[in-house]
Amino acid sequence: MESQLVVLAPIAVVWLAAGIVADGLPRLDRARALRRRTGWLLALTLTGLGATAAVLLTGLASTGDTLADRAAAGVTLAAVPGIVVAVCAVRRAGRLRRGAQALATAPDTPAPYGLRATAAHPLIVLPVQVTALATVPPLLATVGVDLTAGPGRTGPAITVGALVVIAIGVRHALRHNRLAERALPPALTLATAPGSARPAGALHV
Repeated sequence: MESQLVVLAPIAVVWLAAGIVADGLPRLDRARALRRRTGWLLALTLTGLGATAAVLLTGLASTGDTLADRAAAGVTLAAVPGIVVAVCAVRRAGRLRRGAQALATAPDTPAPYGLRATAAHPLIVLPVQVTALATVPPLLATVGVDLTAGPGRTGPAITVGALVVIAIGVRHALRHNRLAERALPPALTLATAPGSARPAGALHV
């Protein structure tokens, strides 16, 4: 168990750090800080993806009940959200960093709401945080805290995990929408507000 913990703990720490960094990106109101933190996010996610893939490939190449097999079984739960991170989050984070780089001409250059809305996009934050959460149960299992051990515990554990993921997704979607609305021009914001009066002469389509 201890040798397995040595493999799983660094991977969990990297993913948890990436989740914390990703969650804080939309709060940054300076372009240079947003560029720097997005660089940290890219470094952490690429490190996490590389370590997770290395453990999985090593487990596939080994035979029997070895350390590599046990470690690979521990990171299997993180493989699916990790794929979403590789396909969606890394690409979007790269675009976000390039956008912040274009605006970071001075230390106090503000980050526009549109850029912060991009930073809050659920396809950046949610996959990273779900992957981080997926590394926690196998890590706890290595120290004797198995959340699914015992009869009748697997179903509730899966249900609680699904509810947590849904709650995180809703939170990020609401934050993204709020920042995206602030990025709209004032006239357009008023025109699209619920109950707003239609401008005179506007066509009904």
